[in-house]
Amino acid sequence: MTAPSSFLGPLARLRGRAARRDGSLALQDGSRVGVIGGGPAGSFFTIFLLAMADSLGLDLRVDIFEPRFFTHRGPAGCNHCGGIVSESLVQMLAAEGINLPPSVVQQGIDSYILHTDVGDVRIQSPRDEKRIAAVYRGNGPRESEPVEVAGFDRHLLDLSASQGARVVRKMAQSVEWIDGRPRVTCPDGSATDFDLLVVATGVNSQAMNLFSDAAHRFAAPATQRTFICEFRLGADVVRATFGTSMHVFLLDIPRLGFAAIVPKGEFVTLCLLGDDLDETLVENFLRSAEVQRCFPGGTIPPLACHCYPRINVEAATRPFGDRIVWIGDSGVARLYKDGIGSAYRTAKAAAKTAVFSGVSTEDFRRHFWPACRALDVDNMIARVVFGVTHLIQHSSVLRRGVVRMTAREQAQAGSDGQMSSVLWDTFTGSAPYRDILKRTMRPQFPVMLAWNVIAGSLPFGGASRRGRNHGE
Repeated sequence: MTAPSSFLGPLARLRGRAARRDGSLALQDGSRVGVIGGGPAGSFFTIFLLAMADSLGLDLRVDIFEPRFFTHRGPAGCNHCGGIVSESLVQMLAAEGINLPPSVVQQGIDSYILHTDVGDVRIQSPRDEKRIAAVYRGNGPRESEPVEVAGFDRHLLDLSASQGARVVRKMAQSVEWIDGRPRVTCPDGSATDFDLLVVATGVNSQAMNLFSDAAHRFAAPATQRTFICEFRLGADVVRATFGTSMHVFLLDIPRLGFAAIVPKGEFVTLCLLGDDLDETLVENFLRSAEVQRCFPGGTIPPLACHCYPRINVEAATRPFGDRIVWIGDSGVARLYKDGIGSAYRTAKAAAKTAVFSGVSTEDFRRHFWPACRALDVDNMIARVVFGVTHLIQHSSVLRRGVVRMTAREQAQAGSDGQMSSVLWDTFTGSAPYRDILKRTMRPQFPVMLAWNVIAGSLPFGGASRRGRNHGE
């Protein structure tokens, strides 16, 4: 990997030197940094931190506490995630010199197919490129064959190690403050003091419980239960049936929020969001005609692997302090989408703060928190966007209008695709929610939607005739 160079600059160098001269809460040559969690957030932070420190000639020692190898199939090696790397993040990683090899990318996604009870419609990538990556976070589902190269998380962790980080294959059992510095103790009794501790665990990790005594003003993020499962169909069937599209569902099923099926090699992954998500909701979704007709013969195959992980739906309270910072899911994440992208953004902001400003509460408040706050504000807008989506989900009249408008945009070469771009970015998480909301407030958008709602309700203008066959 090429070390990122976009962080360099005379001003940044001066700020970093000034921070180290001014006080003790700054990283010095030989400082030790501990990272709890070797998922994307921890690896991104380490890669950026070491590259930025190297640009200043600053020698840091980084330990990543991660007991998992991410080489096991099923739950032992998995990070309980749908495994989608958004279009915008793929491009940002490439710009940083972090390229995803074909062995990590299980499927390039070039389109979405929206399934509803009033018709289906295919939405092509605005740039007609397969830039969305479907990946495994571990080494595949429980019933899969071992792959030669590990999944996304292992790939990033190996990059971190190649940059000079030490991966400690132990759990962090406790955290305490000794002489103003965090001390991490492992189950074997080994203990290490750090100049900065970075918490990069997922919200499903027991490590989130380590800080009740060590960080009194921190409160863990609010979470919501989800459902993720894998179906084994075989690569040929997946290719013929699901193609290179991600399948999303706008169905009027009580408590259902969002549902998507993602093709990945010989498997497809189902991700469900909903209120009080339980087995009944999962069964109601799988019994719907719109879902069953996606599978060969209309038959839902047995589950190969499944889980009910929780996701971050509300930011943690003050995810920083003197010599400690929470990043990724343990701090702030985008609502329902692009969790890996949130890990990237918060990890980069934390690394930049630590190298160029300092590691005090005030440093993180001034330089790290704005990046988190931007995500948090965008999540408030997201609640409006998803509120409108739920309204459409429960109104057949509105669903007909949306499907009709989208199908006509997709059929017209040169169309600006107002509804298509709104749906694409809502499903993919490629654009901030504020940008999506702005597009819906352009005068043409509500006018065109209203016209398609009216036309779609007429006997001769139904959505299903144009939208049902998504292969058109």
